[in-house]
Parts: sequence; C-alpha cells; structure tokens
Amino acid sequence: MSSLFDPITFRGGAVAPNRLGLAPMTNLQSHEDGTLGDDELAWLARRADGGFGVVSTCAAFVALDGKGFPGQLGIHDDRCLPGLERLAARLGRGGALSIVQLYHGGVRAPSKLTGAQPWSAGVFHEDGKSFEVPRAATEIDLARVLDDFTAAAIRAERAGFGGVELHSAHGYLFSQFLSATMNQRGDDWGGAPFAHRARLLREATRRVRAAVAAPFVVGVRVSPEDFGYAKGLDLDETLELARWLCEDGVDYIHLSLWEYHAKTKKRPDHHPLTLFRAAVPREVPLFAAGQIWTRPEAEAVLDLGGDVAVIGRAAVGNPDWPRDATSTIWEPRRPPYPAADLNAAAVSPVFVEYLRRWKGFVA
Repeated sequence: MSSLFDPITFRGGAVAPNRLGLAPMTNLQSHEDGTLGDDELAWLARRADGGFGVVSTCAAFVALDGKGFPGQLGIHDDRCLPGLERLAARLGRGGALSIVQLYHGGVRAPSKLTGAQPWSAGVFHEDGKSFEVPRAATEIDLARVLDDFTAAAIRAERAGFGGVELHSAHGYLFSQFLSATMNQRGDDWGGAPFAHRARLLREATRRVRAAVAAPFVVGVRVSPEDFGYAKGLDLDETLELARWLCEDGVDYIHLSLWEYHAKTKKRPDHHPLTLFRAAVPREVPLFAAGQIWTRPEAEAVLDLGGDVAVIGRAAVGNPDWPRDATSTIWEPRRPPYPAADLNAAAVSPVFVEYLRRWKGFVA
C-alpha cells in the first residue's frame, strides 16, 4: 500500500512529491479581467508551502462567454500570461505539481458577467430566480470552445504549470453535454447515445493531449452521479466515460464525491472508488475529493483504491495540513474560523465573505 507521503509518478513522467492535493476552489480573488490577483497567488502559494503535493487553481475560464464567477482567474487570453507565469513559478518553488483547472460554465456563465446569453447543449429550464434559459450550441460554438480549451492548455504549459484539469463535474459545460436531461440534441453531439453526449469532452481531451508535451499532465474531473447542479448523469455511463478518457490519453481521473465515504446511489453496496479503480488502468491515478478532514480519512481514500486524496475545506483553515499530518496524533482545526485567523492563513477578506455562504464556516 502506498503512503500519503509517497511520491506519485504519472504515465507521462511527471512526479508529485506526495499524494495530497489541494482542491480547485472558487475564491474570487483575481481581477475582473481574469488576470491573476495577488490574493489568489498568496492563497495558493501558502498551501504549496504547506506541503500539498498537487496544487490546483480555481476553475479558470477559457473564454469570456464561459466566465462563471466575479473575480475568477482567466486563462483565455495571452494578457493573462504574466500572472500565470508568476503563479506557476511560485508554486514550483513551494515544491508542488501545479495544475490549472480549465473551465467553461455553459449555462452557469451568467449574462451579467459575460454580456451574452448563456449557451449549452440545448434549451432547457430549471427552477431558480437567477436561472437563464440557454440557447443551443451551434457548430460554430463547439468548434470555438474546442479551440479555446486547446489554447488554454498551451497557455498553461507556456506559463510553466505542470498540467491542466478539464472541469467536467458540477454541472458546468462538459457535464451539461454528458447529461441525459440537459442534452437532448438530435445530432452527433448529443441525444440518446452516450457516445454522442461524451463527444465534446472526449474531443477536447484528445486535442489538449495532442497539443502539449508528454510530461505535461492532463486530467479530467467528473461527477460520477447526480449531485447539485450535476444532473442527468448515470454511474455506468460515467464508468464508461472514464475508460474512454484513459484511451484518449488522460493522466488521471478526479472524482468529485462530496462525501468521500459515501456509497453510490445506483449501487448502494459499492463505493465509487472501487468501481472506478476496476474500470481504469492501474497506471492512471484516481484523485478523490469529498469532505476529507483528517489523516485517517485521507488514508481511507487510498485504501479504497484512490491514489491522491484531495483536500478542500480542511485546507482553508489548515494551510499546513500535509506537514502537520505527518504526526499521527494531529487533528485539524475545524470551523467556525475567526476571520482574522483566516486572513493570517492567506485567505483574503473577499474570500472570507464568500466563505460566509457556508453555514458555520466563518465565526
């Protein structure tokens, strides 16, 4: 059995110094034009210095019409390169394998940020006051977004990052195309055949993989089943998707589990990690995130078949989580956190205000 503190080598040759990852977390700390903010750099650098072997950025938008959040990091334009270069160099000095999460919001890219009607796989409706009915993607949209993801990956490699992760979880653009309820197109990009609904993500993955050098890591994050905005997803289809993505050249699959210990809904006797471990080649690591707070919980991810335990909320108030967890008796600080303590852990006032949305997280 591997230890959390053992290095991990990806099949292209890249190495992460341990099996603890910082989750890609929305933090609103960059500039409105998408260029890197000093607060975002400080947030990520502090966690790299704290010992995380893999450090992922927030979801970085690959096109202006895909922006989902105010203060979101961008990778859509060469004007972002100076900041991205600073970030990659700083995370490298901290010893981490640095990953940019590539993102397009689809229907989750509101017009108040983009200035345009959101587009998605098709026209559909959801409850909620802020929901905007999307228009259906045209062939021009799809060709452009494939170019956008490819160009963003090339930009990340030029900037000096160790890899990228295509965000196909949580109901964003790729997840919308995978969804049987959101994607009822009648062409080769959707409808009943799952291969059609998986086409956009697979083509993006293949194009990104072909555009960057072998050591540069290419991962994909998926939601195995329905949760939150991710709807219309079937477990067996996601397992098949994982197999296809491995054929397409991915270096890892990242499972967004929300609760690391929970069994699957479709197969209540099975844990998703054991199912995905059986489905994909052993040389393709599995990352898993979902309310991992303690060292024993992170070790349970590895025991279930995972290779990297991805820490999100626990890393906010515990920036040195990996270094501290080398002690078997260490226990992480838990919420509520005083705002001043978060500021001292390189969480800016803007990020603190965002974290107040999580009940009981900020004192």
